[in-house]
Amino acid sequence: MPVAGNFRLFAVHVARTELLTPGMLRVALAGEALDGFVNGGCDQRIKLLLPLPGQEEPVLPESGVDDGGWYAAWQRLPDRWRPVMRTYTVRAQRREAREIDVDVALHLAPGGGALRKGPASRWARGARPGDRIGVVGPAVPNAGGVEFRLPDGAGHLLLAGDETALPAVGCILESLPAGLPVQVHLQVADPADRQSLPTAADATVHWLHRGGPELVESVAAAALPAGRGYAWIAGEAAQVRALRRHLVGERGMAREDVEFMGYWRRGRSESDPAAESEEVGPGQRVGA
Repeated sequence: MPVAGNFRLFAVHVARTELLTPGMLRVALAGEALDGFVNGGCDQRIKLLLPLPGQEEPVLPESGVDDGGWYAAWQRLPDRWRPVMRTYTVRAQRREAREIDVDVALHLAPGGGALRKGPASRWARGARPGDRIGVVGPAVPNAGGVEFRLPDGAGHLLLAGDETALPAVGCILESLPAGLPVQVHLQVADPADRQSLPTAADATVHWLHRGGPELVESVAAAALPAGRGYAWIAGEAAQVRALRRHLVGERGMAREDVEFMGYWRRGRSESDPAAESEEVGPGQRVGA
């Protein structure tokens, strides 16, 4: 079927789930429609359309979803039917199997208690094979929704974020050339939420836990190599802004060499109009 828009809606189902750590659940999504899914990069953004409380599956829009008009079609649905919409990263794609992986942060406080009870993390905890949802994703090459672009002249890389950035960070690290100097600063609830992050790059990973040093403190204390560097930072919006100010204002990095995304904003959800009106960065997403 011809695709006029860069993004369209794909009907998918849960193939399986895997608890990677106490705070991160991997959901494998499958469906014949994913033949047309074109993953564009390591931090590719997609939208999940999830069921409302009491629904077994979401009511998906039927018109405008294959011509780039999916958002207007979603908005036209009555409030009582309009599915929950949340933004996530594609962790991996298996084209032959028609599957994509999405890692969902469960937002646990240290010790395992719920830190934030968002609808997506609630859905993920209850997801079972066969459950059906919608995914709005790229349908053509270079569709957009990808921010990580390592410049040719960058001699070193800085990655920083909280658990919501972990899927993209893991994918980025797997893609890097051998020997590239990389510093990684990641904040998770507690030590049990650390993940294995394989890479051919020369990477040093600093794990931070809630109640200890914050991301800005960790990055500020780090010695960065001389020469042009590139930074990719994502996570809670206020921390992301503070990190960008530090890197540009105090470290002297060029603005174009600092890619920053507010993946969520404390106290706001993605469907909150006040959240949507306050720009954070080119990869803005809020809520979980």
